[in-house]
Amino acid sequence: MQIQENPVHHEPCCSLGTSSEAQSVGSAKAGPHKYKRLCLFLIKPSKYDDEGYVIRYWKGVLPSNTLSCLNGLSEDVRRRGVLGKNLEWEISLIDDTVQGIPYKKIIRENHRAGTKTVICLAGVQSNQVPRAADIAMKFRKAGIDVLMGGFHVSGVMATLPDLSPELVILRNAGVSLSAGEAEGGRWEQMLSDAMHGRLKPVYNFLNDLPDISKAPFPRINPKHQKHYALQHFGTLDCGRGCPFGCSFCTVINVQGRKMRFRDVELLIKTVREGYRSHQISHYFFTDDNFCRHKNWETILDRLIGLKEKEGIPFHFMMQLDTQAHTVPNFVEKAARAGCRQVFIGMESLNQENLKAAKKNQNDIEDFKKLVDSFHEVGIVCHLAYIIGFPLDTQESVKQDIEKLMSFGAGQASFFMMTPLPGAMDYKNALAKGMLLDADLNNYDTFHETHRHPRMKPGEWLAAYEAAWKTFYSTENMKKILYRDLKGDNYWGIFSNFMWYKNSIDVEGGHPMISGFFRLKERLERRPGYPIESRWVYFKRRFWDTLLSTKGRWKLALELEEVWLATRRRGPLEQKVISEIARLTQCAKEWRNLRTSELLNLYQKAATALEKKNIYRFRIPSRFQIWMNKQNLFSLRLTFTREPLQRFWDNVRVSWNRGELLRINYIHIFLVTIEESVLFVRFILSILISGIFLRKH
Repeated sequence: MQIQENPVHHEPCCSLGTSSEAQSVGSAKAGPHKYKRLCLFLIKPSKYDDEGYVIRYWKGVLPSNTLSCLNGLSEDVRRRGVLGKNLEWEISLIDDTVQGIPYKKIIRENHRAGTKTVICLAGVQSNQVPRAADIAMKFRKAGIDVLMGGFHVSGVMATLPDLSPELVILRNAGVSLSAGEAEGGRWEQMLSDAMHGRLKPVYNFLNDLPDISKAPFPRINPKHQKHYALQHFGTLDCGRGCPFGCSFCTVINVQGRKMRFRDVELLIKTVREGYRSHQISHYFFTDDNFCRHKNWETILDRLIGLKEKEGIPFHFMMQLDTQAHTVPNFVEKAARAGCRQVFIGMESLNQENLKAAKKNQNDIEDFKKLVDSFHEVGIVCHLAYIIGFPLDTQESVKQDIEKLMSFGAGQASFFMMTPLPGAMDYKNALAKGMLLDADLNNYDTFHETHRHPRMKPGEWLAAYEAAWKTFYSTENMKKILYRDLKGDNYWGIFSNFMWYKNSIDVEGGHPMISGFFRLKERLERRPGYPIESRWVYFKRRFWDTLLSTKGRWKLALELEEVWLATRRRGPLEQKVISEIARLTQCAKEWRNLRTSELLNLYQKAATALEKKNIYRFRIPSRFQIWMNKQNLFSLRLTFTREPLQRFWDNVRVSWNRGELLRINYIHIFLVTIEESVLFVRFILSILISGIFLRKH
């Protein structure tokens, strides 16, 4: 499985191709055109939610590698003057998930004398097709040229004999469809065709994959980066393709099973310049399987040099297969090079499911060793798991998630099995008439698109949602952070919890298409849904905001509980806390214990630690312990919010019963102070950790 801007869909690093008809790079230079200025808009479409609103956020998480790739290719064409030495260029990157599309401005620019406007809908995945089609039609009605590429177009043309109905509609409306990749002179060819008014209805270069060894690299746009929460985070593809033959994967039919690779020297140069020019210090290598890159060792050695010799604080995450830990020296060198996280497609814990999906490289007996191998060197394992294989049931999924958690992975992502154009599963499902959902907007791996053989309608979705809640429960998050991982991973994992829990519990969407603080434009709604009046819309948004605010507050308290239980403490304090936790539930508030009891616990803890040859500890005096109990700002032994929560629950019960005189208002005042101190300390810990800065 490959993780890209959206889950499972395997977006190519740059999915725009050229025609298999007679074309050559040289023809891009043939004849002058009439334009003095080119306005090129590279747009990555979003998708619609179940209420018809565009999924858009104030801040995103993962920048689009497709946009960066096309930006790099466009800058290369501009620099070489292929379309005219004096042509004025304006290249704009728009990620629909974090930016509104300025339709009026773009149409107005197109009307300027001597200006050519071209729209490129890039990296369009199947669930984004309805949104992409609506964007394309608006621009086509204004007479603007529109190109559309991505895994949906490429997947349909790679596995089906004819264009699918939605692509036929777009082609007939004048949208140029592009299948394949844009390197090898194809991007400049299509731009040249646009400038000369000869865009073809279909460009197909799937049968001739380009050499990417010397191709221009993805190019960062600093202005565009500001739309993401982590502006020091970038994406790069070091290679493309995958040698395996998983039936649900689209990569092998679009990017090929023969792997192709970028030049190592250019890769290192890009990383170095990215840091020096734009302070990009963290990358996601989007390769479907980095450990199968023939130059993986050279790349890691050079990255080690960047860190250790040039002092560049470089970190990265990458995608691997389940046999990566068996590659000699791979795990150790990855850690030295700055790898913080690996994304691994575990997919299922049922060997028969894996066999049916032709994922024969996965051996469930080896999964625990796989996770341990990376954790031993301080690399967090992020496991991908697909729910909805033919042999799955609600009960088996529940048992599998429990087993998955026992591996000790720091993160997991769950997906519903979805046949996607470009995968053999889709071709087979189409032939068998299995697909029940004709709406491509739902092909996002968190909707039921077909009938499951062993789960009734609704049970499949329930099993999927339960998997998220189980893995990201408070107790499991505590277990993950309790683990003594080597390296500075605590806040890195904690920040992932913030992202994922916000997506699941507050935003109500899959983390890989979610950002922070949902936006909804009243007038930008899917055709077929009514445009609400201002008053109706205001009421909807008011309640949405109220519910999301409540959800964020609840989430903050849950994460505070996780932090209290797992934050770094000295061995003596940790031992005392362990002793307190063994006492009765009502005594978990350490301030409820007598001073003598606390002193006794300190003495027992110090003795136990000294027997293990841990250095002698200075035990606080009876007076110091008493002072700490009275000091609401002393939180050394506070390891849970449970006593505070019980107090508020009791106050609420008394209030609801009308027993106002039984409420201890002085205690309310004191607990409010303690709660406030706790929360401020929690927020300060996050800020001081630097998880939003370049150190993570």
